[in-house]
Amino acid sequence: MMRAAVLGSPISHSLSPLLHNTAYSILGITGEYSAIDVPSANFADFLSHALGERWRGFNLTMPLKESVFDTALVHCDEASARIRSANTLIREGSGFAATSTDLTAFARLLSEDEVERVAIIGGGGTARAAIGALADRIKSIDLLLRTPSRIDAIARIAPGVEVAVKAMDSSLNSYDLVINTTPAGVADHFAQNLDRVDGLYFESLYNPWPTELSFAWKELGGQTLHGVDLLVEQALDAIALMTEKTFDYSDMRNTLLAVAISSLDSQRA
Repeated sequence: MMRAAVLGSPISHSLSPLLHNTAYSILGITGEYSAIDVPSANFADFLSHALGERWRGFNLTMPLKESVFDTALVHCDEASARIRSANTLIREGSGFAATSTDLTAFARLLSEDEVERVAIIGGGGTARAAIGALADRIKSIDLLLRTPSRIDAIARIAPGVEVAVKAMDSSLNSYDLVINTTPAGVADHFAQNLDRVDGLYFESLYNPWPTELSFAWKELGGQTLHGVDLLVEQALDAIALMTEKTFDYSDMRNTLLAVAISSLDSQRA
């Protein structure tokens, strides 16, 4: 039986077990995908212990997307090393191979959008995945950061892109694309000063949804994507890597989106 899990702390809210177990059922795989609370301080010990058990792989959520670089048990591919963020580990020999399906998910979800003026709120692993996905398509990015010291690591991801740091109270008007990668509540205050929108707002959160900012954006006629879209899109690649099965992404995407949205609706009821 295949065993896999999502790791992070906190983790009880995660929809990943629902998505992956649904996919296993569709693909006819005997397996179990669970959620395990693993704080950053315990991550290396957990992986070391996992090597002695029959784990196929793990997905990582915060804060482990960055902690993964502090253990010698993990070999990161070029893409995840470049953005200093990895969210998928696959058992390989005496360790784990790491990649970022966040990066490939952002690339697909934004592939048809023409963007010039881009703002990203936050500077963690998810933000760096978004920047990595956009690096070859844009000339500049405005970063709205609580921790300006992150700018050096971010600038290395996209050396050909002009990166400017903006205050966390800056206006979001007139951007073609705004991506919010911060935790719940951090970006709510932007909604108070929003008076017009010209592009897409992409919220990486899926619980709570809608956030104050996403609600305000949509009320002004703007287009929105939310964390369920990102969660499902990155899960497609993780499922393919872990199961080594070929499947139709479009059909699986539609099924997993429906399952995830139904679960969130039931939680809000």
